[in-house]
Amino acid sequence: MYLTNSIANTLFLALFFILYHKSFATPTILNVVDLGAKPDSKTDSTAAFSTAWSSACGSTNPSTIYVPAGRFLLKNLHFSGPCKNKAITVQVDGTLVAPLNYNVIGNVGNWLLFEGVDGVSIRGGTLDGQGAGLWACKMHGSNCPSGATSLGVSNSKNVEIIGLKSLNSQMFHIVINGCENVKLQGVNILAPRNSPNTDGIHVQLSTDVTILNSKISTGDDCVSIGPGATNLLIEKVDCGPGHGISIGSLGKDFDEAGVQNVTVKTVTFKDAQNGLRIKTWGRPSKGFVYNVVFQHAIMTNVQNPIVIDQNYCPGSKNCPGQVSGVKIRDVTYQEIHGTSATEVAVKFDCSKIRPCDQIKLENVSLSYRHHAPKSLCSNAAGTTTGRVEPTSCLV
Repeated sequence: MYLTNSIANTLFLALFFILYHKSFATPTILNVVDLGAKPDSKTDSTAAFSTAWSSACGSTNPSTIYVPAGRFLLKNLHFSGPCKNKAITVQVDGTLVAPLNYNVIGNVGNWLLFEGVDGVSIRGGTLDGQGAGLWACKMHGSNCPSGATSLGVSNSKNVEIIGLKSLNSQMFHIVINGCENVKLQGVNILAPRNSPNTDGIHVQLSTDVTILNSKISTGDDCVSIGPGATNLLIEKVDCGPGHGISIGSLGKDFDEAGVQNVTVKTVTFKDAQNGLRIKTWGRPSKGFVYNVVFQHAIMTNVQNPIVIDQNYCPGSKNCPGQVSGVKIRDVTYQEIHGTSATEVAVKFDCSKIRPCDQIKLENVSLSYRHHAPKSLCSNAAGTTTGRVEPTSCLV
């Protein structure tokens, strides 16, 4: 039996269409070892990773950069976009290791930076910032570099960071800056309680960021929320040791973007300096904090379980005698339970020129050495619902 030319042409075009699109959708796999990377923790593998990124970013096909088991020594890397595709996966089964000599990357800002990308997924792996030497310099030495953030994501969108472990960053572990639609899930961050400036995750000038199912133990804020953060969800995060989940510090600059629409829920704090904190510099500012919900939090031996501090003035420089201009409004604390390590479990120290208002306490139950703790308020107004312990000082 013979096919007519019309039918034959139709079948040929259909087959070509299927094969073409199948080929088009097949992801490109780039194994960094094949490109010269050495998993021996000693050989500089920076060039191989840079080559892998150039190939992935320059491909019109979905691309995967694969990092197998082993320890790969890397200097600072800039993964720059825009790329020709919006489906790049960085799959890490090994460990990326920063130089032991902190001066190599100590003044570059970011050890690993993704900038101007769209549709990047970072999955698994460990980042070892080897920051102990720099911490010792900062605590006991002089002429120390400021330190590098281990992983920065800047001016990007549709990014996910899944199952990443970050150890001993020189400075901040992860910074999300100027981004849209970023998801962090299953992140594990570890650094000693005395490691300076090692914030776990910092978010600023970004919208639609979610942080889920993560564990953070560090020497500074577990999560810090900077100016311009909006539509932020933090859920199922364990913090401690560390300085808590902090909005701020805000108001360092006069013309500063505000923070709004933040939800923090189902979180735990253990042996932390702070629990749920908002802090602003005691100086003039156009900044603000609106519409924040802290919900379902468990405190265990936390020094300051609930705190608003609008007189932040580290080193008593550039702010003594001034008053915070940051406006804090519509903040809800709902179902907050546990133990305070200090007698003052709730402290609202607000601006006298822009008082906090619409503060809501709903079913808050905190104890101090099996006794009722205290609450302190300055320039704070709001309401209580249900059982509230310590007794509210809101007006």
